[in-house]
Amino acid sequence: MKKIAIFASGTGSNARRLVEHFDGHTNVEIALIASNKADAPVLNMAQEYDIATFIFNKKEFYHTKIVIEKLAAAKIDFIVLAGFLWLVPKTIIEQYPKRIINLHPALLPKYGGKGMYGMRVHEAVRAANETETGITIHYVNEQYDEGDIIFRAHCPVAATDTPQQIAKKIQILEHQHLPIITEKLVQSMRV
Repeated sequence: MKKIAIFASGTGSNARRLVEHFDGHTNVEIALIASNKADAPVLNMAQEYDIATFIFNKKEFYHTKIVIEKLAAAKIDFIVLAGFLWLVPKTIIEQYPKRIINLHPALLPKYGGKGMYGMRVHEAVRAANETETGITIHYVNEQYDEGDIIFRAHCPVAATDTPQQIAKKIQILEHQHLPIITEKLVQSMRV
């Protein structure tokens, strides 16, 4: 059984889609939901599905081995960042080379980097009068949103679309593609 950890900071709609996708899967399971926020709604969703959770603070994440030890104890093979806002430290990346992916709500390299997440991205897309946007799934490296791109999906942006309408289009793409791409990557991985 290959085990996935999801790192999330918020409500966890993409985490929920992953959990639903892998629920009852024969050889892949969501084994851990990790968060840097003790009050993140994603933790409640984990409870609904009886998935182990782990909450950590900035010091533990960046200056100790607690997170790596927790991942090892849970026998995690693969990590998905789904709405997780902190830059992953080199120590974790080195433990999981090409086994950590991030979902970004724009077509990278546009609208990526520190501070570009959630509605900020959609507001920037609207302000630039883009005619299309989309999602990018990429490997995580030591820079925000600069890892090798694995997959992109596009959607049109109408001149009348508000940032909220753009966000809804993006969420549809995220929910449609993240579970499928994650499954392909995990199934093809050698552990």
